[in-house]
Amino acid sequence: MLLEIFKSKIHRVKVTQAELHYVGSVTIDEALMEAANLIAGEKVQIVNINNGERLETYVIKGQRNSGVICLNGPAARKVHVGDIVIIIAYGYMSPEEAKTFEPAMVFPDENNRLLL
Repeated sequence: MLLEIFKSKIHRVKVTQAELHYVGSVTIDEALMEAANLIAGEKVQIVNINNGERLETYVIKGQRNSGVICLNGPAARKVHVGDIVIIIAYGYMSPEEAKTFEPAMVFPDENNRLLL
């Protein structure tokens, strides 16, 4: 049996853009993606702190160190620029692997930059 386990999180980032007329997805600063162990095309859950919305989409790589967090397509209707969101990814693993797995958690600053 495989369990769906919390794998990655970018905690409390600010939405910098919302592009309704785009194919769909979330664009994330490449540096944040790497720190959170996320890859382009990976499914993520977006949790909006401001309004309680939860949605699922996939990741698109944004410009490194830009701080970009852009909800694209229909997801743009679920956020406003300036909203604070949490981006979460899950992975499938055996119960044995899950017991020792350490998720990647990123806590950026107020400009969506990695804290050094």
